[in-house]
Amino acid sequence: MALNCGIIGLTNTGKTTIFNCMSNTKAESSNYAFSATKSNKGVVNVPDPRLYELDKLLPADKLVPATVEIVDLPGLAKGASQGEGVGNKFLADVQQTDALIHVLRCFDDDNLPHIEGSVDPVRDLEIVNFELQVRDLDLVLRKLQRLEKLAKTGNKEAKKGIEVLTIYKEHLENFGNASTAPVNEGDEEYIHDLLLLTAKPVIYVCNVDDASAISGNAYVDKVKAALPDDAKILVIAGELEAEIAELEEDEDRKAFLEDAGLTEPGVNKLIRAAYDVLNLQSFFTIGKTENRAWTIRKGMTAPEAAGVIHSDLERGFIRAEVMSYEDFIRYGSEQAVKEAGKFRVEGKSYIVQDGDILHIRFNI
Repeated sequence: MALNCGIIGLTNTGKTTIFNCMSNTKAESSNYAFSATKSNKGVVNVPDPRLYELDKLLPADKLVPATVEIVDLPGLAKGASQGEGVGNKFLADVQQTDALIHVLRCFDDDNLPHIEGSVDPVRDLEIVNFELQVRDLDLVLRKLQRLEKLAKTGNKEAKKGIEVLTIYKEHLENFGNASTAPVNEGDEEYIHDLLLLTAKPVIYVCNVDDASAISGNAYVDKVKAALPDDAKILVIAGELEAEIAELEEDEDRKAFLEDAGLTEPGVNKLIRAAYDVLNLQSFFTIGKTENRAWTIRKGMTAPEAAGVIHSDLERGFIRAEVMSYEDFIRYGSEQAVKEAGKFRVEGKSYIVQDGDILHIRFNI
C-alpha cells in the first residue's frame, strides 16, 4: 500500500528521535535548528501480536509483518509559508503524505534550545497550524481563480466549486483547518486535488521527559485542553524510546520496559494509531513457507485484497476461502474450523474484514 504518515513539528521537538525509534531507516538528529534539509523515509513494521499467535499454531519458515511508510519531514519554523527555514519545500513534502504525526515538545532541556526561546507546546501547535493554513489558503485562492474563469463560460460545475471553495477560503482565513470547514458531505471532492495540509488526519504526539512517560506532565495537560475531545493524542518519551530501540534482545527490552513502568514501547501504540488513521487494516495468509500480514484499505473487496498480493490474483480471481483469526485460534487448525462450520467461501463482492485469513483461488 502506497500510503504514508508524515512526522511534522517545529525544529528541535524530537521528531527525528521518534522517527528513528519507529523506522528501519535511521536518520541523523541534531541540536541545531534547520540542520535537516530533506525528508527521511522509512518503512515501519506494524506491531500485531496476532501474527505471532498464528505462527505458534502453524509455524512457517518466514514471518512477515504488515508495514506502513513513515516520512520524517524537516523541522518547521514560523514563516515557513513565506520561505523561512526550509520553507515551501517542506510544505510541498507535507502535501504528499496521507496523514500527519504532529510532534509537540513537552519537555525541558537546557542543552536543546527551543527555537521560540521557551517551551510552550500550545504556542508551537498554533504556529504550525498557521503555517499550514496559510499554505492551504494560497492553494484554495489559486483554484478559485481558475474556476472563476471557467464560470464565465457558463460552466455549472465551476459555479458549484466556487461556492464550496469560498466556504473553505473563509474558514481558513478565520484560522480554521480545512478538516473542520462547514461543508456538506461530498463537497470535499472540490479540494481533493489540492492535497490540503489541514484536511489530513492528525495524530498529536506529546514528546515528554522520561519521568513523564506514564502519566504525562503539565505541558501535556495544556495540549489536551487546547485540542478537541476527539483529537488523537499520544504521550511518548522520545529519549526513553530511543534507549529501548537500541536493545537487541527481547528480554532486555522487556526488563527495561518493566523498570520504566511500561507494558510496551510507546512507538508501538503510535504505529498502530498511524495504521488506523490511514484507514488501513490487515489480513493474513498462512502456510509452512510464510505467515504474512498484508496491508489493505478498510472496505476493500476480496479481489482487491488479492491484488495486493499479486496483480495476477486479482485479474484471475475465482473465490476466496476465508477463516477469521478468532476462529482459527479457537479451533486450532483449518480442518477444525471446517468441522465447526466456520470456514467460508466468498465471491467477488466480499468485503475483507480485519484479521481474515485468506486463501485465494484464481485462474489466468
